[in-house]
Amino acid sequence: MSLQPLLDAPWIIQAHAYAAFAAFILGVVQLAAPKGSLPHKRLGAVWIVLMTVITISSIFVRPSLYPGLPLAQWFSFIHIFTVLTAYGIVSGMRLLLKGGPSLKYHARPFIGIFIGGLIVAGAFAFMPGRIMHDVAFGG
Repeated sequence: MSLQPLLDAPWIIQAHAYAAFAAFILGVVQLAAPKGSLPHKRLGAVWIVLMTVITISSIFVRPSLYPGLPLAQWFSFIHIFTVLTAYGIVSGMRLLLKGGPSLKYHARPFIGIFIGGLIVAGAFAFMPGRIMHDVAFGG
């Protein structure tokens, strides 16, 4: 295991990876910690910001690796998680902002993002030929 492939990657990929790692750790804390407390609310806000950074940066991963890539080739199958995560962020935020009885349902889209956007998409990031594969298993 070596961080060198990630350290050699373009800055947008580094930001994407570090935000994903932080969001995963924070997500585990959020799932395990007491709900409704002030720390839960504050850490939840940080988690939403991290997930937004991950979502936006994911759009620019391929073009940063292949400068001059036509827009139509910026996206691969893994980018379905970009769309689903963006939808989950908006859905969860709407439930939070609506408040009242809707508040108890805000966890559903956020847990979906955690599972789909961090665990499943994260697993795809470790496929052969990807930077995180090289980090974890050598190049």
